[in-house]
Amino acid sequence: MTDIYEKINDLYDRRREIELGGGDERIDKQHEKGKLTARERIDLLVDQGTFVELNPFIEHRSTDFGLENQKGPGDGVVTGYGKVNGRPIYLFSQDFTVFGGALGEMHAQKIANVMDLAAKNGAPFIGLNDSGGARIQEGVVSLDGYGQIFYRNAIFSGVIPQISVIMGPCAGGAVYSPAITDFVFMVEKTSQMFITGPKVIETVTGEKISAEDLGGARVHNSISGNAHFQNETEEETLLAVRNLLSYLPQNYEEKPPRLEADAEDDYRPDLTDLIPFDAIRPYDVRTVIEQVVDNDSFLEVQKDFARNIVIGLARIKGETVGLVCNQPKVMAGGLDIDSSDKASRFIRFCDSFNIPIITFEDVTGFFPGIKQEHGGIIRHGAKILYAYSEATVPKLTVILRKAYGGAYVALNSKSIGADLVFAWPNAEIAVMGPQGAANIIFAREIQNSENPEATREAKINEYREKFANPYVAASRGMVDDVIDPRDTRIKLIQALEMLRTKKETRPGKKHGNIPL
Repeated sequence: MTDIYEKINDLYDRRREIELGGGDERIDKQHEKGKLTARERIDLLVDQGTFVELNPFIEHRSTDFGLENQKGPGDGVVTGYGKVNGRPIYLFSQDFTVFGGALGEMHAQKIANVMDLAAKNGAPFIGLNDSGGARIQEGVVSLDGYGQIFYRNAIFSGVIPQISVIMGPCAGGAVYSPAITDFVFMVEKTSQMFITGPKVIETVTGEKISAEDLGGARVHNSISGNAHFQNETEEETLLAVRNLLSYLPQNYEEKPPRLEADAEDDYRPDLTDLIPFDAIRPYDVRTVIEQVVDNDSFLEVQKDFARNIVIGLARIKGETVGLVCNQPKVMAGGLDIDSSDKASRFIRFCDSFNIPIITFEDVTGFFPGIKQEHGGIIRHGAKILYAYSEATVPKLTVILRKAYGGAYVALNSKSIGADLVFAWPNAEIAVMGPQGAANIIFAREIQNSENPEATREAKINEYREKFANPYVAASRGMVDDVIDPRDTRIKLIQALEMLRTKKETRPGKKHGNIPL
């Protein structure tokens, strides 16, 4: 009769073999590329000693193209659950040392199983991607596996936070899962995303380009907008994921965690000196953000993409908020196609997970030009209107300086559902800027004047005093209060506290049809 301890020893031998993945030689190659193994990444991501692996003994069952003679421990992916900052999360981590992390039938089944568990238990789901793409030897079942994952990404969107971390090559169908998730992290020089790689592009179009220039971290964080964060090393990237999770609730039924706030004076005298009174002079809106939010709490999202708008998460008195802010130092803070996409998706994320939205507004309007018009600025700009209108979380706006035209309406005005709108006393709220308005309204008077320039200046000032000031809007209830800039943080704290129990519903329907 076999001794039970022999069976137990056999169990541990099998586990050790699985934990070795593709073996020491392939692990060394992974390290030589500056990359960690699947399990080393998990150890950095989760709280020490909390990871529980699921389905470690799953292997492929393919018998074609010599696969019947190849073992694949864990079928090239580690799945399971653990804790980050003491709260549960679920994850997968692809193992590049086993079949190059390529996705096959059982590989996909492992990921789908753990995604289902994440949704059932209402916890964030994190994918550590390092894969050569579909496992070609398995044929159509590998494509079906991708479909199983995409379906869950879509169905669980807005139910639990989903985060993708690109830790190596991510090509073909593999890129669509990250694209559906809420946030994408990339590692400089070692991670790439593309539908078709450089060799295929060269074959089809004759264009030559490196993998890094085609789909590296810099490209997707600054040009395409497909990624949200980039870091120099895998270690820094995984720490950044942990930090992001600290701002988020576990699921759509919860509110974000509230931290104990440091005792600090909420009156901010420096705010009066940060913004030039001259409406056309640039400044960095981040200086305003830093004055209003809790110390060192601002986590900027997509900071290198569509830089004319600044978005991110922060804390005010320990409470998580989402910030959407015009950036006057880039394109005068005007809205274009990319910034519209960037802002609207972030607004919808915040609304999905009960994060109040604060808008700092200083906008000239939607950016003019043939390229913008032909590129669909109407459709893209409408996304911001739709996102704000649809959102039911607390929504606050502070008009810092300019709020002109349709962009004023789009950026969380009272007419599309803002709970409270504050304006600084120097704010200009109008259909267009005083210069443009005066040139149209008083064109004949200016033209027939003995001194056209002096008349134009006088008419600009007349228009500004009569129409382009916050008191006109305030008198119509479109601005709730004109505030001392130094009281901005105090007013936002009071408003957030007042709106903490806000409940708002929308008409029953299957879903809306956002202008994608």
